[in-house]
Amino acid sequence: MRFVVDRNAMLRALGHITGIVERRNTIPILSNILIGADRDGGLTFKATDLDMEAVEAVPAKVEVTGAVTVPAHTLHDIVRKLPDGAEIRIERKGEEGRLKVATGRASFELAILPADDFPDMGQTELPTRFTVDSGELKRLFEKARFAISTEETRYYLNGIYLHAVDGPEGGKLRAVATDGHRLAQVETACPAGAGGMPGVIVPRKAVGEVIKLLESGAAPVEVTLSPAKIRFAVGDVVLTSKLIDGSFPDYARVIPTTNKKLLLLENADLVKAVDRVSTLSSEKGRAVKLNAAEGRLVVSANNPESGSATEEISAEYQDEPLEIGFNARYLLDITGQIDGTKALFKLADGSSPTLISDETDASALYVLMPMRV
Repeated sequence: MRFVVDRNAMLRALGHITGIVERRNTIPILSNILIGADRDGGLTFKATDLDMEAVEAVPAKVEVTGAVTVPAHTLHDIVRKLPDGAEIRIERKGEEGRLKVATGRASFELAILPADDFPDMGQTELPTRFTVDSGELKRLFEKARFAISTEETRYYLNGIYLHAVDGPEGGKLRAVATDGHRLAQVETACPAGAGGMPGVIVPRKAVGEVIKLLESGAAPVEVTLSPAKIRFAVGDVVLTSKLIDGSFPDYARVIPTTNKKLLLLENADLVKAVDRVSTLSSEKGRAVKLNAAEGRLVVSANNPESGSATEEISAEYQDEPLEIGFNARYLLDITGQIDGTKALFKLADGSSPTLISDETDASALYVLMPMRV
């Protein structure tokens, strides 16, 4: 195998796929990526962790075809450190030898493993197919992923529940995540072809990799899926992932529908106040107390070991005074998703779930469970 490839194109491809490769592996070949070169000048890079697979095509001058696997992160580090715009010459030295990577006066030789041993997720039939705007898919995943549970025993919460729902204004493609303490629900107009899709749970790692792929591109994303797998095609990159095999809970039951007490305030003021006051909250609970009264909100924290803090901010509130406690980090996670200037809290009492949303955007809503303070 021998080819010449542009350093920038190769670096971009490696940056897209090496995130899948775990740095510590008990199976040596899973630390590698598969490089394949064919006669048509096609060069492909493939990475996998057995649950997820990414493939990217890169143009190259292929002189001798072939395939080989090399350590992913080592190759990525080498290419990243080479001069911008350099032409990289890569060739295999002997059948069982090494892979030579050279440009200018720099030359590296990497250990290889047989391409035939590299795992393949296969080309399973994925019956549901639709195209979604990259910005909308990124928004769905970015605004919901903070609420994904990290508790491995509740594995069915370790991802985003992606599904289609009917609504009064037409169908919606909805992403939901929850860890039992907070819940995020984000939706967009349902793309053609997605209406009959099965509800699927996209794993946390796959969500992160898709968001990275969408950082720079505005191209539409082709999504294909079955109840067991999902595939995202973004430009020259194809990311395939197994789905979490489990049933997502009936999240609608925990979304309050009767909260009548409305608290409207400047989101930036709330974020700063909670951040400052929580400096004195206990490390264990990170609790802050919100006291809402007419025209104002008082944010406070009390820690017997280090002291107490309070801060008052202006707010629009017309109901009887209400006191409620939240985990400060959870509250900041939610307010960090609000793009508008004002956050709207819909409250019931001090012990019931609170509904939080952007005053001007009904497509995303968040539920936060209270805590005793």
